[in-house]
Amino acid sequence: MNPTPFFTWGSQLNGILLYLSLIVLNTLLNWLFLPRLGKAAPPSSWPAVAVLVPARNEEANLRRCVTSLLTQDYPDFSVWVLDDASTDATPCILAELTAGEPRLNVIQGAPLPSGWLGKNWACHQLVERLPADVPLLLFVDADTWHAPAMLRNAVAALQAHQADLLSVLPQQETRTLAEMLTVPLLPWALLSHFPLWLTRRLRWPRLSAAVGQHMLWRRRAYQQVGGHAAVRRELVEDMALARRAAAQGLRLLLLPGRGQVFCRMYRSTAEALAGFGKNLFSVFERRLPTYLFVWLWLGVAFTGPWLTILWNWTAGAATEYFPAWAAAALTLLIWGLVVNMSGMRPLIVPLSPAIVFSSVLLSFHSLGQTLTRRIEWKGRYIS
Repeated sequence: MNPTPFFTWGSQLNGILLYLSLIVLNTLLNWLFLPRLGKAAPPSSWPAVAVLVPARNEEANLRRCVTSLLTQDYPDFSVWVLDDASTDATPCILAELTAGEPRLNVIQGAPLPSGWLGKNWACHQLVERLPADVPLLLFVDADTWHAPAMLRNAVAALQAHQADLLSVLPQQETRTLAEMLTVPLLPWALLSHFPLWLTRRLRWPRLSAAVGQHMLWRRRAYQQVGGHAAVRRELVEDMALARRAAAQGLRLLLLPGRGQVFCRMYRSTAEALAGFGKNLFSVFERRLPTYLFVWLWLGVAFTGPWLTILWNWTAGAATEYFPAWAAAALTLLIWGLVVNMSGMRPLIVPLSPAIVFSSVLLSFHSLGQTLTRRIEWKGRYIS
């Protein structure tokens, strides 16, 4: 008598296989047709760029970030850093870096007004302080660092593809197990589930995306969408800006930044919980039914086949449930393509079932934080 499978799903598993096949196809199309940073032909002229860095309590990251920006091989750029009421060594680091460096401009942030979130207010202030004749604005997070040719390659891609907004997904650095179980969620979601190969040509607000860690705007396009003032209360301001840009017919391009842009998002479990906790629910614009369905479905689709294999193996029927093995193989293929595009550690692929399970737990953590209004980030409580 054959043992009863862990899931008696049958048709449900066939549905999962169909879904995973579509995700494989979309990920493969992103892998094949997304342009690569550094492959665009150089433009006939290099417009001036202002690189804008909002910084609040970034003593662990800021020196590496700003130093990498100041060593860009671009002919005409300036770096602007806003110190957003930091209480650590950030001001001292900025004072050291500014000495003898005319391209680095440091701004002391004004108090946070009512109705604004901190990062959005900092970015708004940075733009307000710029000379009016700078046509390109590059927003980067203080926890990023950049290859010397990054700026040249980003501007070349923006010009070659006639984009109004070029966003780059950084190559994420993960050193600890906690980082490996949480941080890959961002590149996995974007590179596998968003049709980036298509939305760079079609303006679909719901399927448009940007990564706030690196956003290069044409200034006129940034002003057209209303800038950060238009999303002043948005926790996930990058996605909100991308959707506004697409809705207004602007051209968006989101590229993997492998080898060009780097980021270490979180250094501990507590930081990962805080970061994803404040953002995940907001990505779905707080649409509770959609949010619950998506995360429950992702958990079933990406971990269910592995649990089925495990159950059948312990029951002595490991080779008798082919659909589960096929589904599991598709999940590994998806993650393999994502790792290849993003430059993440190869160890991420065998860890992928645990990463998805961890992401589902993070999604409920984010929901709980939002419902209980206990969102805190960098010493500020967010209503």
